[in-house]
Amino acid sequence: MCYRLLIVEDSPELLEATGDFYREADAGLWDVVTASDGKDALAKVNGEEFDLMILDIMLPGASGFDICKAARKRSDCPIIFVTALGSEKNVLKGYETGCDDYVVKPFSLRQLYAKSLALLKRAKRSEDGDTLSCGAITLNKKTMLVKVSGREININAREYFLLVCLLENKNSVLTRKAILERVWSDDLDVNDRVVDNTIRRLRESLGEASGQIKTVIGRGYRISEE
Repeated sequence: MCYRLLIVEDSPELLEATGDFYREADAGLWDVVTASDGKDALAKVNGEEFDLMILDIMLPGASGFDICKAARKRSDCPIIFVTALGSEKNVLKGYETGCDDYVVKPFSLRQLYAKSLALLKRAKRSEDGDTLSCGAITLNKKTMLVKVSGREININAREYFLLVCLLENKNSVLTRKAILERVWSDDLDVNDRVVDNTIRRLRESLGEASGQIKTVIGRGYRISEE
């Protein structure tokens, strides 16, 4: 397991020290991405996925509050503010904006690291209850994001609910009738061909993972690890 960490800090020395500490604390555990200004950080937040973010607040280009707001539109990943702004007003604003922890400078890198691990464990426990997975495919029912080999893919609503149905019954054969009842329960004017066509489109959307959806001749469909 490798966690993607975004560190945003405009002090070059502190940015380097924090990044090095995480890389060296548990070799191979962290893929550290850094940004030294708010504009660059916003671009990364809007274009990439992260498991944890450590954000300064006072930054050129955009504030840490702005970055946190942008991140919360895309993800529930843990966010820690590390900042010199220690007033109660700023701390409360940090939590209201969506951070999970607020650390005031100067701080201990060891303590920051411990907080990071604790937040990741908590997020992982929560995510496990919302995530369905099979082979290269993962689906988060809370965010409705579907990924293949870690890459987000776009599927329409009917394909999404069909995939949920298959994943919730992983390795089990589902007849076309069973799929119709579970996925098209609101529409009685459908037939087996609709299921077959939606399966075909879903396979196209899954790309390299398309082969995980198996056709069981004379019975229906099942999804498996490979």
